[in-house]
Amino acid sequence: MKRPTGMLTSSLLVVALFFAPGDRATAFDPGCAPEVSATHGTSLARGGEGDLKEPTLDEPTASLPTSAKGKGGPSFRAKIPVYFHVVSPDGVTGNVTQAQIDDQIKVMNLAFGAVYGGAKTGFGFALAGVTRTVNADWFNAGPGSPAEREMKKALTTDAPRALNYYSTTAGPYLGWAYLPGLPESRMFLDGIVVDWESMLHTSDRYLDRYDLGLTAVHEAGHWLGLEHTFYGGCNAKGDYVDDTPAQRTPTSGCPYGKDTCPEPGLDPIHNYMDYSYDSCYFEFTAGQSARMQDHFAYFRAP
Repeated sequence: MKRPTGMLTSSLLVVALFFAPGDRATAFDPGCAPEVSATHGTSLARGGEGDLKEPTLDEPTASLPTSAKGKGGPSFRAKIPVYFHVVSPDGVTGNVTQAQIDDQIKVMNLAFGAVYGGAKTGFGFALAGVTRTVNADWFNAGPGSPAEREMKKALTTDAPRALNYYSTTAGPYLGWAYLPGLPESRMFLDGIVVDWESMLHTSDRYLDRYDLGLTAVHEAGHWLGLEHTFYGGCNAKGDYVDDTPAQRTPTSGCPYGKDTCPEPGLDPIHNYMDYSYDSCYFEFTAGQSARMQDHFAYFRAP
């Protein structure tokens, strides 16, 4: 399949040029109906026939107040420190190299910087530290499990300002993330968990599907306040962003022309917040950028 100009491939990372895998209304229009407080995090299922669907993560999170909306804009800039926690069951499996970690941060910067396409978000990511832990229970921990809580209580650093990135096998999923607004008593859960095999140049397990490092981009989008593009289906609110067309079902692969709602616009299969293959992704929208900026400024800015 053809990729938009600037898309990376699983065999080449061109840093000089650019570098996983919902609420709908105008993004932060004070005149729109208020959002319902989120009661969950969100996770990305591996996709494909027979795989588990994502669970609802039963963690209450605060909603963004109306007074905090519309605070971003073209001049918004934020550099987010990333603490990268590598967890391996035996010291070998999943023990990604420093070069692979650096590549993952580059992928995130290039995606959020609109090098592949879409709107510039104003966000950048800078590696602040790396931890390495050998623990089979943590490596295999699923969302909401005692092992996840134990792992995060031990490793979480500088939440909610910094992004804690947990590189594990992510249980039966590609990854998961908690939305902004966790209560202080549960802030240790904050961060994203990503299957190490979805990173660039780490494994052939997800070859030609989820192997370009964009699962982490998807999860970081959740960490910054975005719902899936198919959240809410075809209803009027959808994902609370007005420039992502209504979408009834998550996408698998890259089915050009997919259109599951009667409202105008094809399904946004190229949006990082769908479930498309990595090679299909290339954008955040301006509305999504505004939503992330407002959530970051209210919940995460120092």
